[in-house]
Amino acid sequence: MNKFILLFLVSTSSIAFSQTYAPPAGEIGSTAIKSDSSIIVAWAKEVVVSRGYLNISDLSFEINGSNKASAGLAENAVGPSNNAIVSLGDSGVAIVTFDTPITNGPGADFAVFENGFSNTFLELAHVEVSSDGINYVRFPSHAETQTDIQVGGFGALDATYLYNLAGKYKAGFGTPFDLEELKDSVELNVEQITHVKIIDVVGSIGAEGTLDSYGNKINDPFPTPFASGGFDLDAVGVINVYNNLSLSVDKLDFTVYPNPSKGIINIQLNNSDTQELYITNSLGKQVERTIVSTANTPLQFELPQGIYFIHIKSSDKVNSRKVIVH
Repeated sequence: MNKFILLFLVSTSSIAFSQTYAPPAGEIGSTAIKSDSSIIVAWAKEVVVSRGYLNISDLSFEINGSNKASAGLAENAVGPSNNAIVSLGDSGVAIVTFDTPITNGPGADFAVFENGFSNTFLELAHVEVSSDGINYVRFPSHAETQTDIQVGGFGALDATYLYNLAGKYKAGFGTPFDLEELKDSVELNVEQITHVKIIDVVGSIGAEGTLDSYGNKINDPFPTPFASGGFDLDAVGVINVYNNLSLSVDKLDFTVYPNPSKGIINIQLNNSDTQELYITNSLGKQVERTIVSTANTPLQFELPQGIYFIHIKSSDKVNSRKVIVH
């Protein structure tokens, strides 16, 4: 929803206390992707919207004879992020397509942009992807916001308690999604994603509310009985494009040891091409990056406990491996 003159209405709803996930944009450890980041190589080509309700708990509520959200046009979400939006309304859906499919590359593969006016005024959506436009798989989500008190229509959220929910970050910063998380989905080819579906979260803690992947109610601003209510889609930016990695049949060879590790990992490259080495964590955040031009000396990294992905990339080859640190 449009939020620019409503700051004074922000609620002080209480928030849960188990700070688990990446913090708001601009803070250390945030995974937010800035809209002008050079890692974004493409944007949505087409967006089709099915509007949701102004207030799903009161379907008799109407504005200008309609009980559906109406702010913005679907084409506002085509192309680069620019704060022009289309409002989805309660449970509304947008399906986004691209010139070239998205692929599962190093780290996050695409990012979804909303128009929240601050780090705490956030409206959320689930994200699903498809390789055929028929079968969709949802990214696993987690919301740790308290569910004892309803977050009001202009209430506050903390990004620290949100995972894999679009709208986690304010305007100008995209929420990243990593296809590696869905690689074992039988109905999905993560190397060639053609459709991204964004589904508004109904933030009610009542019966009409939306659940995360753990069965928790997702408490976000509700109700929002305005033409601009619900999730406001600004843009979808692509980071890893199918064509960029389609030459990867001949993969770069490297060895990671020990795996599992107690903190120190060694990476031995087995050819001498100039290569980029990335290490990303389980949330897709890059934790190490270096340029390598020799295969003689193993590289050594010390990492805290967690699951990591090692990515080696040259001009026409790529390879990735998973490593566990305990």
